[in-house]
Amino acid sequence: MMTTMQQTLDASAELDVLPGDEPGPRVIVVDDDAGIRHLAAEFLQQHGYRTRTASNATGLEKALSAENADLVVLDVMLPGEDGLSICRRLFAKPESPAVIILSARGDDTDRIVGLELGADDYLAKPCNPRELLARVRAVLRRRGEVRSSDALACEFDGWSLDLLRRELRTPQAAIVNLSAGEFALLRAFVERPQRVLTRDQLLDLARGPDSEAYDRAVDVQISRLRRKLADGDVAGGELIRTLRNEGYMFTARVHRR
Repeated sequence: MMTTMQQTLDASAELDVLPGDEPGPRVIVVDDDAGIRHLAAEFLQQHGYRTRTASNATGLEKALSAENADLVVLDVMLPGEDGLSICRRLFAKPESPAVIILSARGDDTDRIVGLELGADDYLAKPCNPRELLARVRAVLRRRGEVRSSDALACEFDGWSLDLLRRELRTPQAAIVNLSAGEFALLRAFVERPQRVLTRDQLLDLARGPDSEAYDRAVDVQISRLRRKLADGDVAGGELIRTLRNEGYMFTARVHRR
């Protein structure tokens, strides 16, 4: 039997957790389990984050319309539109928030698909709130490193990559839409041009050393990134070279500005 407190939580589709006096990164926790979402939101709030909660896609859209978010903690199994579909929509927009996916099933398919869509990290439920906090900090730190980088943009073979706006342009100045995962990989390449990078190195550089992503997810992301580079330029697909039994190399010379 549910407690009165649990019944009260479940009766509310959404609940804003009031931010503290000091401004901090904005996080939205999306989960149809009221107890989980409020526990996670309150724990993050105690550690300096401004948090909101939502129980479904509609609630998330309302929260985003009220205030932009730096990060969304997103459950896969939601009523109505599922988390993977929401993730796909979020990354179709410019300036999308970072996303950490949660899945009660701990399904490898959910994990790989989510990372391929561009999610910044993945956690299986139930997870320790301290582990969630560590992942949130790591993801936002990686995002912050882009914003605080001395070089805000770079150029290679006529292409330009704006690290602040997360915007890639072809030699013809057309914008190429990148998922968060594709952008993270391309950034790792352009910051280390003409060097061999193993899959493990790319995982660490793009998602952090605590990531549990698989080699296959990196291969799929690189394949998609190659296709986008090839669409903009005939030779674009050759910018990322595969070195058998070694890894990958970004072949172009990169100029920072």
